[in-house]
Amino acid sequence: MDNQSKEYGQANFSLPHDVVPLPSQGIFYKNKKKSVKVGYLTANDENLLMAGGEDMTPNLLRTKIYEPDLRVEEMLEGDVEAILIFLRNTAFGPEMEVTLTDPTTRKSFKTTVSLEQLSILQGQTPNEDGTFITTLPKSQTTVKLKPMTYGEILENQRIADSYPVGRVAPKITLRLQKEIVEANGSTDKGEIAKFIEQMPIADSKFIRNFMSENEPRLDMTRVVMTPSGDRLTVNVGFGVDFFRPFF
Repeated sequence: MDNQSKEYGQANFSLPHDVVPLPSQGIFYKNKKKSVKVGYLTANDENLLMAGGEDMTPNLLRTKIYEPDLRVEEMLEGDVEAILIFLRNTAFGPEMEVTLTDPTTRKSFKTTVSLEQLSILQGQTPNEDGTFITTLPKSQTTVKLKPMTYGEILENQRIADSYPVGRVAPKITLRLQKEIVEANGSTDKGEIAKFIEQMPIADSKFIRNFMSENEPRLDMTRVVMTPSGDRLTVNVGFGVDFFRPFF
């Protein structure tokens, strides 16, 4: 990390903050930190939130994570989500209003869910280097996988957004190129790229499900009652409803 980042983290150490436990327990990071110091949202941060824009979330996180040896771009998405929930809960409380669709009547309705006491989804324990090894069901290829960092997710999104209208952005292959670090013993990026191009869809879906089940993150699913009386399981995302109180 550059000196400026280190100085920034040290300067913010004395500001009001709390310690946020990470779903990953720091297993995937060099410093192995299980928790990070995160500052509370202030009136000054409201300027950034009101400005909005695609860079709002990463810029907000850069100013609120008080760790000189951990950049937000290096963190896993599940850890980033835990920090965002902390910021939202401490600023506006854990109650969140969401807009859903009643599957029986097909009409939209609003309800309130709580983001308090979220449990951590526990999957397979990764190797010491933060990777997973599994065998793909269709090709029977043994692959070594790693979760994408928040920075890699943002990079892939920028690449996809740069494609002109009418051209299909290779979102699936971009993701696989970041997740697969070894295939049948080879770590050569060129060989892995060729392997991905010829990968059966069944194997691609398997990797997506495997990473979803094993990458550590908070359980964001909630069960709500619909106006028609049905129980509906929903996944509370980080879209408009999550950031609504900021605006």
